[in-house]
Amino acid sequence: MHGSQNSFFILDQTELKKQLTDNELVSLTKKITSQKTGILNGADGVLVVNNSSHPNVLGQMRVINADGSEASMCGNGLRTVSRYLAEKYHQNNFQVETLNADLRVKKYENFTEGVPAYAVEISPVRFNKEDLPFDNLGHNRLIDQYVPELYPGLKFTSIAVPNPHLISFINQKQIESNILGNLGKRLNDKNIYYPDGVNVNFAQILGKNNLFVRTYERGVGFTNACGTGMSATSLAFCLTHPEEAKFNEPITVYNPGGMVKTIVHYEKKQYWIELIGNATFTNKIEISESDLHNANFENIKITSTSEQEAYLKFINNLPHFNNVKTI
Repeated sequence: MHGSQNSFFILDQTELKKQLTDNELVSLTKKITSQKTGILNGADGVLVVNNSSHPNVLGQMRVINADGSEASMCGNGLRTVSRYLAEKYHQNNFQVETLNADLRVKKYENFTEGVPAYAVEISPVRFNKEDLPFDNLGHNRLIDQYVPELYPGLKFTSIAVPNPHLISFINQKQIESNILGNLGKRLNDKNIYYPDGVNVNFAQILGKNNLFVRTYERGVGFTNACGTGMSATSLAFCLTHPEEAKFNEPITVYNPGGMVKTIVHYEKKQYWIELIGNATFTNKIEISESDLHNANFENIKITSTSEQEAYLKFINNLPHFNNVKTI
């Protein structure tokens, strides 16, 4: 399945007689997401659904990145898990447990026929360097500041949502250049600035409440879209460009894989972001439990849906998309 073509496999471990160990999950994820060893041209990660012991929570989501690392959250992935749980349990408004918080999710009106959409909460939000973490940049937090240690002439904002993000608002020429790839790789290799790595987002302002965001994702590399990245960038947009971005109003965010809507909230002295986007199921995969434990894909059965065709038709008719999708 995918959210803005940020693609995943969902593994519902509540259906298994014996859950996979963490080592088995890492091995499965590395193999199945690879374009060389996986299926369906690979993916950005595996979303693991478990039962939750938290009250009023429908299920737990774990996010295993393509490199085997575990992310604290994934906004695009949460939408697809929310749809999966909604349809499994026939509920449209509930909470999902993630690594750092229980998050509100709900079914949203379809973007168009055949393109179901879900709205999910992105929180908690932190700005201090310890929660990202970063160091050796001369600041305790980064909000629209020049940071020569990272790149000359660009201003940066860094926000944890709770995944760590680094954001810069740039022009068309810069977003088409190799700056993002080089900076993203440098900050996700061994470095003294972001020792745990960071998601790097370059954003182009297209107009009032209108953005394009491209992301180099920690543990993945370039991705079609990053839900927490688009959410963090929307918050940075409201904070640093108040003449062009408004709280409590929908912001349209284009990405190389499509488009989402975000709404940035400030309530009870806390920030949170509502992320609204597609939750598209492309294939159903049947595999025996023993093959699953051994990451053996020789005997799987794959059944495709018709949803991808509907999604592609939708995004190809979006204003701006044909101008930004190849960036």
